[in-house]
Amino acid sequence: MQMTRRQMAGALSALPLLPMLGGCGAREGGALTVWAMGNEAASLPALIKGIDWPASAPPISVQPLPWTAAHEKLLTGFAGGSLPSLGQVGNSWIAELAAIGAITPVPAHAMPLLDDQFGAVTDTNRIAGQTWGIPWYVDTRLQFFRKDLFARADYAAPPPDWTGWKAALHKVRKVAGAGNFALLYPLNEYEQLTTLALSAGARMLRDEGGRGAFSEPEFKAALAFYKSLFDEGLAPRVSMTQISNVWTEFGRGYFSLFQSGPWTIGDMRSRLAPELQGDWGTAANPGPDGVGSAAPGGSSLVVFAGGAHDDAAWDLVSRLMAPGAQLALHRVTGDLPARRSVWAAAGLAGDAAVAPFRTQLERATALPKVPEWERIVTEMQIVAERMVRGKFSVDEAAQEIDARADRLLEKRRWMLDKGRAL
Repeated sequence: MQMTRRQMAGALSALPLLPMLGGCGAREGGALTVWAMGNEAASLPALIKGIDWPASAPPISVQPLPWTAAHEKLLTGFAGGSLPSLGQVGNSWIAELAAIGAITPVPAHAMPLLDDQFGAVTDTNRIAGQTWGIPWYVDTRLQFFRKDLFARADYAAPPPDWTGWKAALHKVRKVAGAGNFALLYPLNEYEQLTTLALSAGARMLRDEGGRGAFSEPEFKAALAFYKSLFDEGLAPRVSMTQISNVWTEFGRGYFSLFQSGPWTIGDMRSRLAPELQGDWGTAANPGPDGVGSAAPGGSSLVVFAGGAHDDAAWDLVSRLMAPGAQLALHRVTGDLPARRSVWAAAGLAGDAAVAPFRTQLERATALPKVPEWERIVTEMQIVAERMVRGKFSVDEAAQEIDARADRLLEKRRWMLDKGRAL
């Protein structure tokens, strides 16, 4: 039977207790192998040609991986002792890879590479007092909105506080017309509720990540606000699979606001109708009393444990993080630079669609750093959807999320008790 991603993650998260299953000895031959994903993998060979790589250093071999298979490839590569020296990994995977011993901490000589970066992003990679990866590019989620419809409701942009924001949405829904809604918060996506929770100051886990904190006032405030958006008819009770085409529905005004990341800017510019190109914009997320928070994202460069070329791998990381290389990565992929100084060099402050991402990244908050986090927020959203559909009250939903989180964290509590958890 083929293991699912969830089953594989659960099985391999036990590997710190079974070190004999890890890779044995140095891997690779003469080449320094790099695993990368998506557009970055396609662009990396050209970027490497643009850096001054010493002739005495091992040659570099880039192996592209599809994002859809990358997580499983990393886990099975660790279990089989076939990881490369260097790799690109999603920042949300750092805690899991550190817990199973697949990656090595950032050495002292590489720590200055973090000096010019966004605090919440680097904090994501800092676990148990050690840093495990160097952010390569960054992203986060904020609001994409219809400027024309907000203007018709007498707003230049969505207000930054929850009360004003909701009032604006009610007005925008009216001007959008019958049958339309103000915003799209798909019930099968957890990012929107997570963003509200971070904006409310919710920690979501307690006791060193051993138990849920979803019944605490901050999270319940976010949960109640989330529920109200559906109860008041501002958002449709639909999943993303029920939206035929986001660009078409956004363009026709079925919803006037949705949440997404910087990758959507290119989609808006290429897929939204030409006559609507001046009618959309971006804005930072709202919070209870002003601009809210968001989870930091993006990818980091990590050096895998047991590789044959650790020194060369860290040398390549430092060269890929140089301002010129960061600027080149942005120009060929559109990725937001990890280094603040490169934002200025790239002229991003002058791009009205991109500039709010800088504001949001400065206010981002690292998510709980436990390997079980993805499964926890998946369960959180299952319960939240049932709450929105009337099965749970806010208090009941918070208690149910805590119960599900505590079940998923049972092994972590055991490891904490034994002093073996990161």
